[in-house]
Amino acid sequence: MSEVPDFWAHYDGTKYESSSSYKSSSQQQQSQGSCCYVIVTCRSMLWTLLTIITSLVVVTSVVSPQWLIGEPRIYGLRSERRNSSMERHRPTYTPTIGIFNRCTRLHRFGDFQGDSCATYVTGFNMPSEEFPDMWKSALIFFGVAIVLLALTNFMAVLSLCVQSFFRKSIFTVSGLIQSIAGLFLIVALFLYPAGWSAARVHRLCGRSSAPFLIGDCQLGWAFYGCVCGTVLVFLCAILSMQAERSTSSDKVEGEILEGKNLICVA
Repeated sequence: MSEVPDFWAHYDGTKYESSSSYKSSSQQQQSQGSCCYVIVTCRSMLWTLLTIITSLVVVTSVVSPQWLIGEPRIYGLRSERRNSSMERHRPTYTPTIGIFNRCTRLHRFGDFQGDSCATYVTGFNMPSEEFPDMWKSALIFFGVAIVLLALTNFMAVLSLCVQSFFRKSIFTVSGLIQSIAGLFLIVALFLYPAGWSAARVHRLCGRSSAPFLIGDCQLGWAFYGCVCGTVLVFLCAILSMQAERSTSSDKVEGEILEGKNLICVA
């Protein structure tokens, strides 16, 4: 059965026709151009993995109680400090404190000792001597930064299939969000030592502790981990621009024109 044309047109004695076969061909090309392309490059994959690792480093550091490490304490009901050579043979433990949690040793009458790592925060309405106002503000800034980093993790995985977001490159938008998260982390890191004059810190680090003066304590690995995480956040923001360039290169466009849906280039 012959194909029935959709319409006829006459021009200078010549007859032209448009059939459904032409429409189906154009629709097929259009549908092929709108397919989802999975584009993976070395730089985009490095940015994706580094984004996820950075978020894990920041979250692990924030929730850890290893921000301030106190002096060794002697086992006992009063948990006194070891301050004489006669007490060196007695067993000790090291208390630590984080932004909203702490680790200490629980004591009962007799030989029982048990580690206790838990939050000491019951609410933001706690007095500043027990939960410093600066730490409350730092916790808010850390929380906002973590939410932004979680968003960039989602966008990093999504970037394998989607390269634009509201007509903007998803890598550029992610890099901007990461830069904002890094600024929030910097503010939080400066707010944390500003709260070292609280009574809770004095009990751990001595009366000599003051804002930006650590007293008898030491900074734990969580603080340094958060600093490293902040540096990595800005590194991810810079690397996002390289990822955007690699996924829009001429080599990638050539792979798309060849009709490939899975594109892996160096």
